[in-house]
Amino acid sequence: MDFLTILQILDSSVRLAVPLLLACLAGLYSERAGIFDIGLEGKMLAAAFASAAIAYVSGSVWIGLLAGIAASMALSIVHGLASITFRGNQLISGVAINFLAAGLTVVVAQNWFKQGGRTPTLEGPARFSEITLPFADALSGIPVLGPLYAEVISGHTIIAYVAFLFVPLTWWILFRTRFGLRLRAVGENPAAVDTAGISVIWLRYSAILICGVLCGLAGAYLATALQAGFTKDMSAGRGFIALAALIFAKWRPVPALYATLLFGFLAAVATRFQTINIGTFRVPVAFTESLPYILTVVILAGFVGKAIPPRAGGAPYVKER
Repeated sequence: MDFLTILQILDSSVRLAVPLLLACLAGLYSERAGIFDIGLEGKMLAAAFASAAIAYVSGSVWIGLLAGIAASMALSIVHGLASITFRGNQLISGVAINFLAAGLTVVVAQNWFKQGGRTPTLEGPARFSEITLPFADALSGIPVLGPLYAEVISGHTIIAYVAFLFVPLTWWILFRTRFGLRLRAVGENPAAVDTAGISVIWLRYSAILICGVLCGLAGAYLATALQAGFTKDMSAGRGFIALAALIFAKWRPVPALYATLLFGFLAAVATRFQTINIGTFRVPVAFTESLPYILTVVILAGFVGKAIPPRAGGAPYVKER
């Protein structure tokens, strides 16, 4: 394997890790507040469709981004109403959101654009363009470090850089602010938070709204940066991979970055080496494509160890009278 191939794999790893990282951080906020959210997949899918459709109609990727965030936040509010206000089962609510988004996006796209459940191809200002960082061209001639900076670190869209900035920002919010302390406390012992005169409902709604914003960014990235439009089921299980990465990271932001980069790397390798020959036997492409998911299960089963979620996670809070 030559150095150019390694650079291409690393570059693809970063690009594929961005939506996983955003969704993983979204789940981190929600689950730290005690709200399990397996509807990350559905929120990403709804955001991908809304951002692509509105970006195409308006001709502006920024309006499309706002539409994607709004669609994701709307589903977050639905999840909040079901699991916080009406104290329903959080897992069932998440599954319902996934089914709703999977069906509704295709139906609306088919009736709107008449292209088999997909949007037209996005071009020009309807897509996010890549950003060349300062001195990328000048430093590209330096052995090893120059190409790494020019090809792997530089040349991504603004959402990608925002996603990586969210990692230290999330760490600071959760572990260095009063809001973060209360958010973590409500996921561990909501009764104690309520006794202190702090609204458990407000904190949990705040967490799921932040979750909606981050899932909206992830979905918009899929449709307007990683690809050039919406296609059916384009989230392709990334929401569930993000949940796996969250468990792998044990609900911490910095390990979440490492976990999503690892899963992005596995996906990049699987995409790069779809054709593998062992002697005269050719490994089926379907097996190669499923390799990241298989390795995800193996990693979670064998290398994570005991991951303990927030103690109040998944349980609706009923205020004592």
